[in-house]
Amino acid sequence: MTTTRPTPLNRAAFAWRPVILVSVGVVALLVSFAGKYGYHCDELYFRMLGDHPAWGYPDQPPLTPLLAKAGVTMFGDSLWGIRVLPAAFTGVLAVLLAQIARETGGDAGAQTLAALGSLTLTPLLTGHTLVTVTPDLVVWLLVTLFAIRALLQDQPKYWLAVGVATGLGLYQKHLVILLLIGLGLGLLLVGPRSPLSSGWLLAGIAVAAVLGMPNLVYQVVEGFPQMAMARAVAERRGNRLEMIAMQPLLLGPLAAPIVVAGILALLRWPGLRPVRCVAVAYGVICVFLLATVGECYYTCGLLLPLYAVGCVAAVRWTHRVTGRTDRSSQSGMSRPDRLRTGLVIGAVTVNSCLSAAIALPLVPERDLGSTAIPDLNITIGNELGWPGYVRQVAEVYRDLPAADRAAAVVLAWDFGSAGAIDRYGHRYRLPEVYSGHNGLHAVGRPPESASVAVVVGEFDDRLLDGTFNRCQTRGRLESGTTVGNEVEGTPIRVCWAPRQPWSRLWARFRYVG
Repeated sequence: MTTTRPTPLNRAAFAWRPVILVSVGVVALLVSFAGKYGYHCDELYFRMLGDHPAWGYPDQPPLTPLLAKAGVTMFGDSLWGIRVLPAAFTGVLAVLLAQIARETGGDAGAQTLAALGSLTLTPLLTGHTLVTVTPDLVVWLLVTLFAIRALLQDQPKYWLAVGVATGLGLYQKHLVILLLIGLGLGLLLVGPRSPLSSGWLLAGIAVAAVLGMPNLVYQVVEGFPQMAMARAVAERRGNRLEMIAMQPLLLGPLAAPIVVAGILALLRWPGLRPVRCVAVAYGVICVFLLATVGECYYTCGLLLPLYAVGCVAAVRWTHRVTGRTDRSSQSGMSRPDRLRTGLVIGAVTVNSCLSAAIALPLVPERDLGSTAIPDLNITIGNELGWPGYVRQVAEVYRDLPAADRAAAVVLAWDFGSAGAIDRYGHRYRLPEVYSGHNGLHAVGRPPESASVAVVVGEFDDRLLDGTFNRCQTRGRLESGTTVGNEVEGTPIRVCWAPRQPWSRLWARFRYVG
């Protein structure tokens, strides 16, 4: 028996004008609000870590700190400077979503609707601040786009492009490997299975391995520190029900039906049969995250392609189909149904507005506490209060005798506090700040001459008692804002006389989490 290859799906012309308009619009929107509120704690961390480039860090690969350094260098050491690149990545996201819609049979309307996926909740959240997810979404969309082209257009050379995107993506997050596993299992379960033995696919794997080798070597040499980070995440989360409940909300509640439409289209439309593995991959990834108690947003890189395919289905739904046609083709359509078109446009518009209200600093900071936004966007508190915290630390330092100030350093338990003191401490002539949190432990330890430490954060009393001869609590961090962040209320202590040289003590302060 012979098998015939599926006929490649006809692609419409790429809708450059409306898609670029959406892309430029979302970048302009994000840049216009980039200077509001304050640095996110992750941005403060990456800004500090960017001054100490390495092949990898205990909690992540090297790319995001390098992007922070690039933003500061090119655009200035400011909120706006560090957030220009995340905004640009979100603009790229819009173009990639439109390309995925085009590959799966979408006309100009579907492509434009897909590009508007850049205005859904998670893209706006990650486009507003520089976090590891920001460029990682672009990596996942590139891998998915190239895999779709390889399978749907019968162009196996695109497996090389998958390898390039994966290899480079390993410098951003290792999570892209999970996407490959999901796609591979999807091919194995629902086919087509022939690509699994393709020389092009093997070549793509080899390219990914070669490009990502330095970062992988770092993990081997350092004893796979990101495994410890994964365990810390699982311990911190520990709630599988939350992971399930959050899935329909990650792109905004009104985007969920479009995602479902995308999944159904991939599984049911004959023309999309070669890429059913994309829908199956989403299920595989969800099962893996449930088993490992991973972060719920880890699925966003695949939810967005499903949204793009769903936009193709949504546009089909707005048309009345006459005659017997393949639902994945353009033929047999009459003019759009006004009611259905209105429902789709209305849902996307309302979802975009709700997402912007939750993700972007639209509400004045003084009024945030009286709204539901902090409950809907739990990260927003981590953009507030940092200058006030540093001012409190400076007041404790200033109250020390001159001899103590001359011998003092600042020790911060968490990378947010350390990054804030590094950013704002010069205003108060604070001494150097050190932290053992994640990548900051390797940045440097206090000098042996440091006999006094202003200690900020939730250090274990046993750690401090074993390190210093005496400690006193001098206050607690208070942001003075209507929304406290994760370090609100933690103590500020002053500790004297380390019991051993810092070269021996510093290993005690290292932790990943």
